[in-house]
Amino acid sequence: MATTAHDIGYTRYEGRRGILWLRESYGMFARYRRAWIMLLLAYYATLLLVQALPWVGAVVAPLIKPVLSVGFLAAAWTQERGGKPAMSMLWRGFRANLRALLPLGFVFVVGISIALTATALVDGGQLLDALYGTGPSADDDPDAATRAFVTTLQSPRVMAAIVFGALCALPTLLALWWAPALVVFQDAGPFTALRASIRAAIGNWRATLRYAVGIVVFGVVIPTSISAMLALVLPPPINATLAALIVLPYVAFFVATLHICDYVSYRDVFHAGEKAT
Repeated sequence: MATTAHDIGYTRYEGRRGILWLRESYGMFARYRRAWIMLLLAYYATLLLVQALPWVGAVVAPLIKPVLSVGFLAAAWTQERGGKPAMSMLWRGFRANLRALLPLGFVFVVGISIALTATALVDGGQLLDALYGTGPSADDDPDAATRAFVTTLQSPRVMAAIVFGALCALPTLLALWWAPALVVFQDAGPFTALRASIRAAIGNWRATLRYAVGIVVFGVVIPTSISAMLALVLPPPINATLAALIVLPYVAFFVATLHICDYVSYRDVFHAGEKAT
């Protein structure tokens, strides 16, 4: 009999657990900063190279994201057992259950596309125009294109559309949160993994919400505040240069921590109390 989402047990936690996931993940990152950053750079370099492929790149790149994410799961699994993350682990997903991982990429593309399209219901298509281009071309006039984009984002209707789009994307993001790990570590089928992931995320809604708040605070509020403070006390272009030197490494550290957190939270929710062997 095939495994169903209800056959995959999970543990419910209180809200503060979401912050503990981030703390533990950063601790793992801090032990091997260079190795994790190299893995992160290889991940984004691979996506950029695939996206640059003519005709098919824009479609293939998001499809292989769940496949490449297995590399971070493998690296975290290895470190948990006393090993060291390595850049070569990025390709582990292509040797795992590839047939189950690729449909996850398709779900990601469809879900995010629907969420983006839904923003037009709120702002009449202003955000989509800004993202996909009816304004000034960045090639012809980069400054004008940047000003037009920033002005669009500052519109109250566009801000409301972004919030609405994020809410529309939430089911897709929750379904994909632990799905790659469930495919790789528990041999779940793609749709079983998606259902089990969203079921466990909703069952842990307090921890999930606290985790999301942590992402906003550490990933958005802090770097934005740093850039804003530097802009107030230093003249351009010194403020922009210093902001880049501080914020870009910080963001890279944080993004690497989030990738590790996919594994840490998965282990905690689906394998609570089990020792690494």
